[in-house]
Amino acid sequence: MRADIMEKIVSLSDGERIPELQQYLSSLTDDQVTSSPPSAPEGASRRLLLYQHCIPLCESGDLQTEVASDIIGLLMLETHNLPGPSLAQLASLFVDAIKLGKMGSGKSLELFPTVLTALAATEALSYGKGELSGEEYKKQLINSLCSSRWDPQCVIHLTTMFRDVPLAPEELQFLVEKVLRMFLKLDLQEIPPLVYQLLLLAAKGCKKQVLEGIISYFKEQDLLSIMTPIIHNLRHVEGTAILHIVFAVRLDQELGREFLKSVKGCQGELCPFSIALLLSVARIQRYEEQLFDFLKGTITKGFKDEHLQQGSKFLQDLLPQRCSLAQMILDTVKNSVFGWDHVTQGLVQLGFILMDAFGPKAGPFGKTATEGANATAKTPTQQACRLGGHILLEGFKMHEPIRGEILEQVLNRLVTKTASPVTHFIDLLSDIVVSAPMILLESSSKVTETFDHLSYLPLATVQGLLKAVQPLLKVSMSMKDALILVLRKAMFSSQLDGRKSAVTGFLLLLKNFRVLGSMASSQCTPALSFMYSSHYEGISIGPFICDVSCAQVQVDVHSRYNSAANEAFCLEILSSLRRCLGQQADVRLMLYEGFHDVLRRNSQLASSIMQTLLSQVRRYYEPEQDLLPPVKLELCIGAQGDQVFLQEPLAHLLSCTVHCLLWYQGMRRSARPNAGGSDNDDDDEEEGGFQDELQSILESITRRMIKCELEDFELDKSAEFSLSSVGVKNSIYAVLVMGVYEVLIEYNFTKANYSKSLFEELLELFSRYNKLSEILKEKSGKGKSSKSPRSLLSMGFVSTLLTALFRDSAQSREEALLVLRSSGDFLRYAVNVALQKITQLEETGHTDGPDGQNTDKTFHHLCDITSVLMWRYTNIPCAVEDAGKKEKRCSVSLLCLEGLLRIFSTGQQRYPARVAQLLSAIGGTHTNWNASVTEKIAFYIRQFQRALFTQLSGGEEDFSSKEAQILVNILSVLSRQLEPSSQQFVQMITWTVKICKETSFEDIAFSKGLLSLLFSLHVLYKSPVSLLWELCQDIHSQLGDIDQVPTATDRTVSPGNLTDNSLQTVTLLVLSQVGKVLDEVDWLITKKKGQLVPDRLSDATQAAGQQDPVEKALTLQLGTLLTALNELVQTALPSGVCTNTLLGELSRTYTILTTLVKYVCVCPLKSLIPLYFQVKLSGSHLTPQCYSFITYVQAKLLRETKAIPNLIYSIEQYEKYLITLSKKSKVCKGVVWDGRLSHIELMSTIASQEPEQSQEPKKKRKKQ
Repeated sequence: MRADIMEKIVSLSDGERIPELQQYLSSLTDDQVTSSPPSAPEGASRRLLLYQHCIPLCESGDLQTEVASDIIGLLMLETHNLPGPSLAQLASLFVDAIKLGKMGSGKSLELFPTVLTALAATEALSYGKGELSGEEYKKQLINSLCSSRWDPQCVIHLTTMFRDVPLAPEELQFLVEKVLRMFLKLDLQEIPPLVYQLLLLAAKGCKKQVLEGIISYFKEQDLLSIMTPIIHNLRHVEGTAILHIVFAVRLDQELGREFLKSVKGCQGELCPFSIALLLSVARIQRYEEQLFDFLKGTITKGFKDEHLQQGSKFLQDLLPQRCSLAQMILDTVKNSVFGWDHVTQGLVQLGFILMDAFGPKAGPFGKTATEGANATAKTPTQQACRLGGHILLEGFKMHEPIRGEILEQVLNRLVTKTASPVTHFIDLLSDIVVSAPMILLESSSKVTETFDHLSYLPLATVQGLLKAVQPLLKVSMSMKDALILVLRKAMFSSQLDGRKSAVTGFLLLLKNFRVLGSMASSQCTPALSFMYSSHYEGISIGPFICDVSCAQVQVDVHSRYNSAANEAFCLEILSSLRRCLGQQADVRLMLYEGFHDVLRRNSQLASSIMQTLLSQVRRYYEPEQDLLPPVKLELCIGAQGDQVFLQEPLAHLLSCTVHCLLWYQGMRRSARPNAGGSDNDDDDEEEGGFQDELQSILESITRRMIKCELEDFELDKSAEFSLSSVGVKNSIYAVLVMGVYEVLIEYNFTKANYSKSLFEELLELFSRYNKLSEILKEKSGKGKSSKSPRSLLSMGFVSTLLTALFRDSAQSREEALLVLRSSGDFLRYAVNVALQKITQLEETGHTDGPDGQNTDKTFHHLCDITSVLMWRYTNIPCAVEDAGKKEKRCSVSLLCLEGLLRIFSTGQQRYPARVAQLLSAIGGTHTNWNASVTEKIAFYIRQFQRALFTQLSGGEEDFSSKEAQILVNILSVLSRQLEPSSQQFVQMITWTVKICKETSFEDIAFSKGLLSLLFSLHVLYKSPVSLLWELCQDIHSQLGDIDQVPTATDRTVSPGNLTDNSLQTVTLLVLSQVGKVLDEVDWLITKKKGQLVPDRLSDATQAAGQQDPVEKALTLQLGTLLTALNELVQTALPSGVCTNTLLGELSRTYTILTTLVKYVCVCPLKSLIPLYFQVKLSGSHLTPQCYSFITYVQAKLLRETKAIPNLIYSIEQYEKYLITLSKKSKVCKGVVWDGRLSHIELMSTIASQEPEQSQEPKKKRKKQ
C-alpha cells in the first residue's frame, strides 16, 4: 500500500469523517490495498501498528460489542504470523496498558493469551544486552505483570484472561497470590464473580491456596464488618461465594479433596464462613460423612480444650482464649437468615447429629442421672448436646422451610428412643413451643400422631411431652380432643405405664383448664400462670400470650373454651380419675401426688377433690373410737401367690388429704374477709361437712396413734423383716405406720398454734415413730443398707419447723417450743429430713410433696433452711454441743454443717445464677445486698476457715475428723465460685498453703481433702509443678532411699508435716496431680504439632531469635516434673498401689518425652538448649534411678507386673528417637543413652558438651 493512500486513510479516520472514510475505502482496488508479507519488516511493522490501534479502540467502548469481538477474532487469527519482536512489543503494550489502568472493559484481554502463547513458542528474543527464549520472556512478562499495581476494575478480566494462558506451577502460585491480595481492594459486589473466575483458574492447580485465600478473606471481613452497615451486603456476598465454591466442588473432585485436606489441617482457624461452607459442601453425598464426622470431632475437641484450659492457669496464661467454636456455629445460624438456604439443611443435620451422639445415656438398669431445668452443661459431651439443641432452636426460629422437618424429627425420636433418655429432645420441643406456638398449630397433625403412642412410651417421656405441648392444648380444640381420646384408652391399658401415663395427662389437664371462680394462680403462688416449670417463663395463658411472638398468639380462647364448659370437662376427668383409686399402688400414688397441685390451680374443684379423698380415707379409717389401731392396715396390702405387695399407699393418701385440707382452709380464711352475704354462708354450710369430718378423723387418728403400741400393728422387736412373705408384710406395715406418724406430725404442728400440750402430743407421735425407725435400722441386718424410707414431710414444713426450733425467739412461744427443743432425737430428726430433701433436690432438681416441682418456692425454702442451719452451727459449735455427752450419735451442729455442704453444692449445680441470692439469705437482714458475689462468698469462707482453724488448734481429743472433712469440702465448694484473678482467691490459697504447712497430717481422710483443696486452688493460680517437687522431697525424706532403711534422725519435714499414716494417701494424690500435669504437657505438644504446616516448615527452621514461649514453658514444666519424679524413684515406697501408679506415670513421662523428640525432629525448636537439659535430666538422673527402682520393686513384689516391661519399652523408645535426633543436631550428641553407664562417664560426656552450649547461645540459633 502506497504511503499517500495510508496517509489519506489516517487523515480520514477522524471520528467526524467516518462516512468519507467508508466511501474512500470502497473505492480502492485490491491491488491498491495489498499488504506486505508479515516476514517483511514493513509488513510486520504495519501489522503491529494495526494491533496498536485496534486494541485501544476495542477498549474505548465506542464499538458495539459484536464489532469489537469480530475485530479481536481477526487479530487472534493473525497473531501467530507475527515475528518475535512484534509479539514482544505487543505483549509489552498489554502489560503497560494494564499497569496504567487502561483495560477498563477487558475486551482486548481476550487477545493477550494468544499473544503470550505465540511468544512462548518463539526461539529467541533480545532482552537487555542478551537473549531469552520465548518461554523465559513470557515468564518475565508475567512476573512484571503480577508485581505491578493492578486497577481494581480489571482484576476480574485479568483472572479470566489467565485461565487461557499456559502457566508453570510457580507462575500460577505467583498469580494466585496476586489475585488474592487484590480481594481487599475490590468492592464487595465484585467478589463473587472474582471467586468464580478464581475457582475456574484453580483447575490449573493451587487449589488449596485458592480455597484458603477465599476463606481467609471472608474471615477477615467478618471481623472488620461487625456492627457496620455493610454487614448485610457481606452476608449476601458470602452466600453467593459459597454457592460458587460448592458448584466447583461438585464438578471437580480434586478440588473437593483439597478442601477436605485444608479444613482438616486448620482446625483452630474455622470461622462462621468456613463452617457455612463445610455444611454446604456436606450436602454432596460423597463428602457428607467425612465432613460431619470432622465437625463432630472438632466440636467435642473444642469443648475439651476449653474445659482443660479453664481448669489450668498455666494453660490460660500460655495460650490466648480463642473465639469459641460453638459461638461461631451459632453465628453461622444467625448469618444463614440472609438467604443461605444451602446452609440450613446442613445445620439441621448437624444439630441432630450432636444431640444423638452426645445426649444423656442410659445408666445401669436403664436409669440416668436426672438433669433439672436449671442444671448447667458441665462436661464437653453435655455442652455438645446443648449446642445441638441451640442450633435447632435458632434454626427453627429463623427458617420457616425447615420447621416441619425439625418438629417431625424431634417427635420421631421421642417415640422411637424408648430405651434411652430423651430429656434433651423434650427440652428442645418445649423451647420450640414457646418460640413459635402458632407455627406448631399448623403442624398439629404431627403432634396428635405422637399422642397415639403415649401408652407405649416411658412415663418420664410422657410427662415431659405433655408439659411441653400443654400451651397448645389451650388454643387447639382438635389437639385437646385427640389427647383426651388417647388418655381414655390408656386408662384401660393392660400396661401399668399406660395407665400411669393416663393419670399424668388427666392431672395436667385439670391443672390448666380453670373453672369460673377459681382463684387467680398468683394468689396461690407468685409469678405462676399455668406451669411451675421454668421452661415457660414469659408465657401467660388465659388468653394465651407469648413474649417471643405476641402477634402470633392473640387467640380468643373464651370463644371456644368458656369456664362453664371447662367445669363440665374437669368434672368428667375427675370422674375418670376416681376409677384409678381401685388400681395399683403406683397409679394411686401419682393421683395423690397430683391432687394438691390441681387444687391450688383450680380451686373450684375443691369440693369434688375433697369429697373424693374423704371417701377414700373412710375405707381405711376405723370409726370405732375404742379400737386400736385407727387405720385398717390389712386392707393396704395385697397378695398373689407367695408375693405380698402394697395395695394402698395409705400414708400418701393421708398426706395428700392433709395438705389439701390445710390449703383449702387457708384459702377460705383469706377469701372470707372479702366476701359477704348469704352466698358465702351457704357455701360454708355446703362444704363445711367434709371439712369437719376430715378434721375429726385426723384428730381421732392422732389421739389413737399416740395410744398405739407396736404390738397393735403386729410389729415389735421380735417381728421378722426378712424377704419372706411375712417379713415383706411387716416391712410394708412399718413403712406405712412411719409415714402416717410423719403426716400427723406435720398436721398437728400446723394446727397446734404453739400450744404446749399439743406439742407434747406431737412429741409422743415422734417417739412412736422413732421407736419403729430404730427397730427397722436394727433389723436391716449387717452388711445391708439401713437407708430409711423417704420422709413425707413437705419442704415448706421442714423450713418452718427448723426456723421454729432454732431461730424463733418470741417469748409467747418459748414455753411450747422448749418441749420440742428438749428432745435431741427430734432435733436430729428434723435436720436429717432437711438433709434428705436437699439431697433429693441436688440429685433430681425437685422434691416430693407440695410445691416440690415449683422452682421458685423450693429455692425460697432452701434459702430459709440455709439461714437456720448456718445460725445453728455458728452459734452452737459441735464442740460445745458434744461437751459432756457420752452418746456417740451425730450432733445436731454436725448435721447442720453437713446440710450446709449439700446446700452449697446444690446451689452451685441447680441455681448457678442465684448463688448471690442464696448467700444473701443466710445473713438475713444483716447481709450487705450491695456486696459482690465474690465478697459474699469470701465472707462465709472466712467463717468456715475460723471453724477449721479452731478444730486444728485444739487438742487431739477435741479434733473431729468428720467435721474437719466437711469444713474442707465446704471451702472447696465455695472457693470454686471465686474469681481466680480476685484478691479473695489469692487470700484463700495463701491461707490453704499456711494450713498445710502447719498441720500434721495424721487423719487420712482429712489429709486427702485438704491436699485436694490445695491442688484444686493451685492449678487455678499457677502451675503446681514446684509444689509437687516440694511434696516429693518431703515424701522422700520421710520414707528414705530405696537402698537404705530410714531412721528418725534422717527425716526432715519440708512443706507439710506428713506422717506415716497419711504417706500413701499423699503419694497417690501427688501422682494423680503428676498425671494431670502430663496431660497438659501432652496436650501442648499435640497443639504445637497441629499448628505445623508443611509449607511453613522451612520458615520455622530458618527463623532465628527468641524461643517460642509455648516451647519454653513446655520444657520448663517437663524439666521440673522430671526433677520431682527423680525424687520419687529414689524413695522406698510401700509396695502395691503406690509403686504401680508411679511405674505407670514414669512410663507416660517417657512416652511424652518421645513425642517431644519426634516433634523436634519434624520442626526443630528455635533453640535446642532447653531440650538438651531435658535430655540431660532424663539421661543422667532419671533413667538410671528408674532401673534401680525397677530392681527395688521386683525385689519387693517377688512377681512380675505389667507396669515394668511397659516402662522399659517406653525408655527404649525414647532413647531410640533421641539417637535419631542426635544425628540431625549436634546439641544432643554425646549424651549417654544407656542409663546404666557410670555417673563419672556420664558427667564427663556432658561436660565436653557444656562449653559449646553455654558460650554463645544466640550464635547457635543463627546456625540453625
